[in-house]
Amino acid sequence: MRLGQGSPTRPTTRLRALIETHRPLVVPGCFNAMSARILEDAGFPALYMSGYGTSLNLLGLPDAGLATLTEMALNAKLIAAAVKVPLIADADTGFGNAINVVRTVEEYIRAGVAGLHLEDQVAPKRCGHVAGREVIAREEAVLKVRAAARTRDSLDPDFVVIARTDGRGAHGGSLDEAIDRANAFLDAGADLAFVEGPKDVAEVARIGAEVRGPVFYNMTGISPRLSAEQMAELGIRVCILPGAAMRATIMAIHDFAHALKTEGPMAEAAYDARFKQHPMGNLHGFSGFDRIRDMEAEFLPEDAGRKYEGGLGYAPKAAE
Repeated sequence: MRLGQGSPTRPTTRLRALIETHRPLVVPGCFNAMSARILEDAGFPALYMSGYGTSLNLLGLPDAGLATLTEMALNAKLIAAAVKVPLIADADTGFGNAINVVRTVEEYIRAGVAGLHLEDQVAPKRCGHVAGREVIAREEAVLKVRAAARTRDSLDPDFVVIARTDGRGAHGGSLDEAIDRANAFLDAGADLAFVEGPKDVAEVARIGAEVRGPVFYNMTGISPRLSAEQMAELGIRVCILPGAAMRATIMAIHDFAHALKTEGPMAEAAYDARFKQHPMGNLHGFSGFDRIRDMEAEFLPEDAGRKYEGGLGYAPKAAE
């Protein structure tokens, strides 16, 4: 938990260092602050906020352009504040034209995000692995990337701008068009190029060979699953796994709900016994109550600790 434990180095600077030192940098996707903290606890050096996960988690709705800038930026801010590792966040289409993109980049930087990706879809957009996508004209897309890069340079040059094209899987699209767009986005100032939805390893290889800059890869949906070694050989610099943790969460809650419905309330007792044996089974410790006790001991009057004497329930422990 970041509460009082921030890093003096900006998350944007740390993300750029990670991108340089990891080939590839593998980044799991989160959808809220809790899922981000679990992934951070597992040891991942950077995290990704899924737009699909944000829409489904906050709104209960599909990734179809229904989440607003306000909702996306707020979720990004809450996640970035909950962890100490840098966060890359989905920014959809930038929520409008190039002028809207400027505000989007400003809002994400103010939220503490280390980098974002913007896509060239027509609004309302949709998940990059669902048919029915359309893309805007290449010239307009390039200008949106240029607006994002200019805003980055004026506020925080280390902020990472990732330019995504859906030109491969969109209506009437092709891999040739997607690669051409990716290169144009890099020329316009993007730090990494993101070709969404290659359908096989041969297409990934073409992207790695023909994109003239660092490649950002989304390992989900229709795209092939690759090992870190394969990705390094194919020229992938950063790989996100955006929805895996969300799917794992959906499965776990579904299975528990059905057990509770079938077996009755004592199913919770059986689950609780198993949970207590799990590495994450100290819920109160994980959530941060021990950290609160530490801060109370350091910053509150000495007699503030008396409230723990004789109390029932979890007893937070201050560091020795």
